[in-house]
Amino acid sequence: MPIITLQYEDLESLTKADKDTIIDRVPMIGADIERIEKEAIDIEFFPDRPDLYSVEGVARAMRGFMNIETGLCQYEVTPSGVHIELEEGIKDVRPVIGCAIVRGINFTSSSIKSLMDLQEDLHWGLGRNRKKVSIGVHDMTNLKPPFKYQAVSPDFEFVPLDFTEPMTMDEILEKHPKGVRFANILEGMEKYPLITDSEGNVLSFPPIINGTLTKVEESTTDLFVDVTGLGDAVYTALSIVVSALAERGGKIESVKVVYPDGTEKVTPDMTPRALKVPRSDIDSLIGIELTDDEIVNELKRMRFDANVLEDGEMFEISVPTYRADILHNYDIVEDIAIGYGFDKIKSEFPKSATIGCAHPISITRGIMREIMVSLGYSEVMPFTLTSQKVHFEWMNREETDDVTFVLHPISEDQTMVRTTILPNLIEIFSLNQHHELPQRLFEVGEVVVNSKNRLHLAAASIHAQANFTEIREVLDAVMRERDIEYEVIVSDDPAFIEGRRADILVNGEKVGMMGELYPEVITNFGLGQPIVGFEIDLTE
Repeated sequence: MPIITLQYEDLESLTKADKDTIIDRVPMIGADIERIEKEAIDIEFFPDRPDLYSVEGVARAMRGFMNIETGLCQYEVTPSGVHIELEEGIKDVRPVIGCAIVRGINFTSSSIKSLMDLQEDLHWGLGRNRKKVSIGVHDMTNLKPPFKYQAVSPDFEFVPLDFTEPMTMDEILEKHPKGVRFANILEGMEKYPLITDSEGNVLSFPPIINGTLTKVEESTTDLFVDVTGLGDAVYTALSIVVSALAERGGKIESVKVVYPDGTEKVTPDMTPRALKVPRSDIDSLIGIELTDDEIVNELKRMRFDANVLEDGEMFEISVPTYRADILHNYDIVEDIAIGYGFDKIKSEFPKSATIGCAHPISITRGIMREIMVSLGYSEVMPFTLTSQKVHFEWMNREETDDVTFVLHPISEDQTMVRTTILPNLIEIFSLNQHHELPQRLFEVGEVVVNSKNRLHLAAASIHAQANFTEIREVLDAVMRERDIEYEVIVSDDPAFIEGRRADILVNGEKVGMMGELYPEVITNFGLGQPIVGFEIDLTE
């Protein structure tokens, strides 16, 4: 789940409340406080609420929850007179695009960081690592509309962001850190997507990198936002981004998307969706009876608009476009309960009394968590589903026959159940490059090998001085605390550097591996700092 860093100055200014009150109440909207620092707070939000991936979204939600400003948040959209033309070939490459212009923004270093963090978190949460959705934001100072969205030859050249010399698109995929990281999305394509202005200036090579000409800085006041992808999630992401910018005082303007057949679509469309929810659903799921006024008030606290229909048996609800999580009536009912307050719902004793005890696996997990946290590592809980590309190819490992595959995967990113944890930790490093180093992560969790669950512990550290000695000392501490004798022997695991890798043996049996990650593995994940790690099997 994404961890969002919220600066107190921004949070108080946008929420119109003091930080202590916000910190006290924010867990009740569905969040876990990770750490409280002097200048900021880190909060982990559920992945189904991408509208809360920024300080602007959190402030909007908290204003409602704290009764500072309730009801539907209306964002005015005026026509910009700008259009973007789609060429015929783009429909076979990356067919869906939504655009907007946001003017009159007063950026600071913290608000720019908030925007960039929102981008990356949406790439992960909605975009499935940019495959389904990728977002570009551009300073409009040097741009001349109208714009063009086209498919071009891989030998097309431009200067990508963070570089000073022109590169072909193929060179970007081979040499630019972002290109290396996301090249797999365009694998097998004969042409690549490109957005340019009327003078041929490059805005974006989606979903890889922007052009350097449109870099956003503190002096930027007007933004052009493009979101490209494969489906309707594009328009949701666009709504989330522009509404966050509007919370900063930006004025939203629409852009006309002109398709090759002459049809047109105006984006963003911020018109709320209408849902009807029966009272019977609300009463049965929450378990307590609320009055009509209470239900309407709690919905408004959660930033919906609501009206009572049919003598209180039906509620008509307006859902803002940035709420990607509202898929069913049950999602509305959950928000009513959140607005009412789970702490106000009286607890009841179960009708049957039982006596239980901790499972041995839970005891082991607890012991390992205590050890790793005391060693300065932070716990993560990634998904157990992954892909062959991440699990084997990016780790330089051969695919094995002990894998359990998903019969009908809905995404190329989730085709198998993991057999090791270490790739997940490295993937989390790649998603958190905007955070300071060193970063030290661990997970004690389940893997599936030969269709059987096993409990593993994995830990990894990334920073400039990471080396074999460091990770060996951590493993020593873990084994000493568990009172387990072990030995290490030379390993041939290709995920690690030869001469700086070892297999871990207990009673002569291999239980894990450790070492310094091979440079190619590090760059496969789009990273540029040394990484060390170990993984051991805790199953008895």
